[in-house]
Amino acid sequence: MTAETAAGRRAAVHERTVPGIGTLRIAPVHPEADLDLIHGWVTQDRARFWGMREHSREQVRDIYAYLDSLDTHHAYLVHRNGEPAALFQTYEPAADPVGEYYEVLPGDIGVHLLVGPAAAPERGFTGALLGVLIRFVLADPARRRVLAEPDARNTRAIERLVKAGFVLGPEIDLPEKRARLAFLDRSAVEEH
Repeated sequence: MTAETAAGRRAAVHERTVPGIGTLRIAPVHPEADLDLIHGWVTQDRARFWGMREHSREQVRDIYAYLDSLDTHHAYLVHRNGEPAALFQTYEPAADPVGEYYEVLPGDIGVHLLVGPAAAPERGFTGALLGVLIRFVLADPARRRVLAEPDARNTRAIERLVKAGFVLGPEIDLPEKRARLAFLDRSAVEEH
């Protein structure tokens, strides 16, 4: 069984079928089993804003093993109809360097999303994926606000977040990038 197949059959923490898109399954990353897939994605030019293009396999494995050891940070693979489609991470901003750059409120949850390479662009997929991921993180009623902090140069990601209902905050200088904060309140999601 390949790592991709094994990951696709891993117990999901969330699953949802979206008409016209298919079934999206969210399962925890296993740093060793998923290493080839994740390293292949994060080192592509299209993932330049992820900040890992020059990382070796060992560095990527060590980063995801470290994340896996934390209670405050989580990494997931999202499968679409059994095929890897995205890498998704959540974190508690108060336990992350970004928490030093804005006023963390109770119930804040941070997210990172890397959509995997596709054979051809598909209209509506990223929006549907983001909608499922937002509902997943807000399934916990203690979570009141979603934070994203894409690279300020990543205009496509910023536009996608605004389209999903995020409100833009200030730009901040993190150690590894200039980031644009974006916030989505639970109330905005519940209204739709």
